[in-house]
Amino acid sequence: MNSMTTHGRVASLPRHAFLAGIIGAIGSDAFISIAQRTSPVTVWQFIASAAFGPVAFSSPRYAVIGFVLHVAIALFWAYLYAYVWSRVNSLRNWLLGGIVLGIVVDVFMDGVMAVRGVLEPQTPRAMIFGLITNVVFYGLLVAFYLSRSVRTTAATKEGPTAARSEGRQDAEQRRLGAMPGEPALGRGPTPRGDHSRHEYHQPAAGWGAARSVGHVLERAGETLEGTRALFVMNHEDGGFDCPGCAWPDDPEGLRLDICENGVKHVTWELERAKADRGFFAAHTVSELANWSDYDLESVGRLAEPLSYNPATDKYEPISWEGAFRLVGDTLRSLTSPHAASFYTSGRLSNEATFLYQLWVREFGTNNLPDCSNMCHEASGVALTAAIGSGKGTVDLDDWAQADAIWLMGDNAASNAPRMLTWLAEADRRGAQLVHINPLIEAASRRTIVPHELVDMATFHTTRIGTMNVQVRIGGDMALMRGVAKAVLEAAEKDPGALDQEFLKFHTHGFDEYRALVASTPWADLVRGSGIPEPDIRKLADSYLASKRVIIAWCLGLTQHEHGVDTVREIVNLLLLRGNIGREGAGPCPVRGHSNVQGNRTCGVNHRPDAAFLDRLAEVCGIVPPREHGLGTVAAIEAMHRGDVKAFVALGGNFALATPDQPYTYEALRNCELTVQVSTKLNRSHIVHGKGALILPCLARSDRDRQKSGEQGVTVEDAMSMVHISRGMQEPNSPHQRSECAIIAGMAQATLPTSKTPWQDYVDDYDRIRDTMARALEGFEDFNTRARYPHGFRIAQPARERVFKTASGRAEFALAPLPDDVDPGEGRLLLTTVRSHDQFNTTIYSNDDRYRGLKGLRTVVFMHEQDMGARGLAEFDLVDVTSLSRDGTRRTVYGYRAVRYEIARGCAAGYMPELNVLCGIADVSTESEQPVTKHLVVEVTPAHSGG
Repeated sequence: MNSMTTHGRVASLPRHAFLAGIIGAIGSDAFISIAQRTSPVTVWQFIASAAFGPVAFSSPRYAVIGFVLHVAIALFWAYLYAYVWSRVNSLRNWLLGGIVLGIVVDVFMDGVMAVRGVLEPQTPRAMIFGLITNVVFYGLLVAFYLSRSVRTTAATKEGPTAARSEGRQDAEQRRLGAMPGEPALGRGPTPRGDHSRHEYHQPAAGWGAARSVGHVLERAGETLEGTRALFVMNHEDGGFDCPGCAWPDDPEGLRLDICENGVKHVTWELERAKADRGFFAAHTVSELANWSDYDLESVGRLAEPLSYNPATDKYEPISWEGAFRLVGDTLRSLTSPHAASFYTSGRLSNEATFLYQLWVREFGTNNLPDCSNMCHEASGVALTAAIGSGKGTVDLDDWAQADAIWLMGDNAASNAPRMLTWLAEADRRGAQLVHINPLIEAASRRTIVPHELVDMATFHTTRIGTMNVQVRIGGDMALMRGVAKAVLEAAEKDPGALDQEFLKFHTHGFDEYRALVASTPWADLVRGSGIPEPDIRKLADSYLASKRVIIAWCLGLTQHEHGVDTVREIVNLLLLRGNIGREGAGPCPVRGHSNVQGNRTCGVNHRPDAAFLDRLAEVCGIVPPREHGLGTVAAIEAMHRGDVKAFVALGGNFALATPDQPYTYEALRNCELTVQVSTKLNRSHIVHGKGALILPCLARSDRDRQKSGEQGVTVEDAMSMVHISRGMQEPNSPHQRSECAIIAGMAQATLPTSKTPWQDYVDDYDRIRDTMARALEGFEDFNTRARYPHGFRIAQPARERVFKTASGRAEFALAPLPDDVDPGEGRLLLTTVRSHDQFNTTIYSNDDRYRGLKGLRTVVFMHEQDMGARGLAEFDLVDVTSLSRDGTRRTVYGYRAVRYEIARGCAAGYMPELNVLCGIADVSTESEQPVTKHLVVEVTPAHSGG
């Protein structure tokens, strides 16, 4: 292995930076100590001060604290400052960086010591002197040590397209894993063959996250803006909402309410607009098809509207007016509005969502598939049937009061890292933290919360798991029913085990459910869950001992055939002890995208109810269609048949996020026109229709200026809090437009006689919110409440024990146990997962820190005994074949077997790579979701290849 890493850094750079950090700490503190003392300083006092800080004069105890802080800060500086600036050869940026991070370090160290009562109040003069000293020593000394490294890397830096496809025309086939005998490439950077794996024993988050943030800022190339974003993102007063997950913002106004993955995503947005006309003039689409997905997104932000020219096989500039005209002409030429489909991802704001669905319904269709159709659709269906609302009932105040929190099918450290703060706090107050998952993940053990500075400085970890229940894939429903069975058995001796009053006055179907559970043998529950009866009873004991219980879940539960029934069974268990509609308790779906819940709230739904349509018609003066539209999978099938001829996508990467990618590719290419509203180049721009448009939009972090001034948009988090978000940076291209402006432009071109005031809406988003306040239940006085410091919470009737079901009560479900937990002799059940270094389909690297994997994504995680039964050793090449319910088989070639702590008979691999194994027919009959978490596969040694 040569001395250069992927990004061209000198391997010894961390040592240089660490040494610079030590020198800076010693020098600055020595001079501060001397300057602040009135009596002469002896040589020994100078040494003590330099080594341990100015607090060394106070006592030996404080000297030790000072020493620990020096080491911690030197590490912090090494991994943050050095990695951030290692590629910057500008003296101006070095000096600015020294000022910014010098202040950060000084405040960090003094703040920690002040918390511990070490420092006495200082005069303004002393504080200013300390800050200046830190800036001088940290900024200039680190710059000196890095200067040689930067010069070295500048001379040897690889070109931006190095190793994209190895010059091969079959690169995309290898990314699909479609070439027998060839190692698959995956969707990240082109693998270099230096993959490895080790057991990860470090706490989640902590210094590993801090180091990762440094890597991310360094790669982004917008270091100052990236650093500034850390202090603006998720702030209630003028900040912008994280474009990553939908975890709620801290209700107390935490100033660093951020996480490693949020930083990754926002710096991804901050990149410059390099995907411009010059770039596309130099590359045909056929050439770009052989680039890795990582390299496509690494080009930078999209700079201007583009139209595909089949004669040149290139995207070429088009005016905004020309793009809108093409959309309008195409849609009006269709034989029916139902021949078009309009997709959205979870990044769309509430205001843009409302305009989008208004345009589509005024056009005349409910073909509004969205990313919910592939993730939490089962949650919405189940909760609506059970409690009359498709959302969870809890908020962060409940998380702060719960006696027990169960996490099912969720890896919090990667999927919602800010949740770790709340898990750590729950452990400190003695709450039970139960992780139910086929894989034992880092998020189920210990953490260091990065904004808890004392813990960071002292490397103090906090437990975030008290029990791991390693259920088999698809066994969650049987496990929940097993716990319910134990609870009901306990109630035979102690009626207080049940909330009798709640069951009597607020539920329907309890007697039938009790009879169903009693008739279910323990043997069936053990077989279905993969958990021995004593362990199920132990989990039930924990439930009975906890007065207030939250059960949270993610896609590990929903992307199954029986996802709806599983969520219903969770609600059944909560109902038994009245754990709905009171503080510290309730169901909690963990949403994975920042506004996916808001999209549904604001009208993106291919199955809208009559009440919503009635109100929309009354307020907006349109005649919305009443027949249901197409969800995601149905839309793909319709495009494949030729029934849908135009496809519009607001955000996302549809081509990769969907199942059965070759089939989806064919469907997209069958369209007359595909329109992608995006921030960056991705696979969905390469896999396009006969005609294609790329329309560049503003990102969440961009300032949005319209006729009435700077605008804000709102989002809804996973716990129904709605708040306003305002961008922090100037758009990096004058040709980028806001989501609202693009939607309104397409609407005006499509509906030239529309009475909807599209341009007025774009000029002032308050007008959109005024209309939404009248059209959407729960959005009354929207403009005022959205500007509250923390926004407002949409009313959740079930939280008040008002259940909008047919019976007016919470409904018990009576579904039979699944009979698909046994895949058959020699087969495994496979679930797809995300790595820690990705967000949905965006891959930041081939590493997965918490699973100890480096340099590789094309892997299958397997139990050691399952590997042994197949004669496999670590990193052996394997072929993986899935068996679809329609009888077809799909195979990916050239993956590698990796030993992992996963339930026997189960396997796991990364999405979107393994989405290809999920056939278009493999959807849940309950929710229409692709069942990518429950695939029957055969894993065999590869027949050839190295």
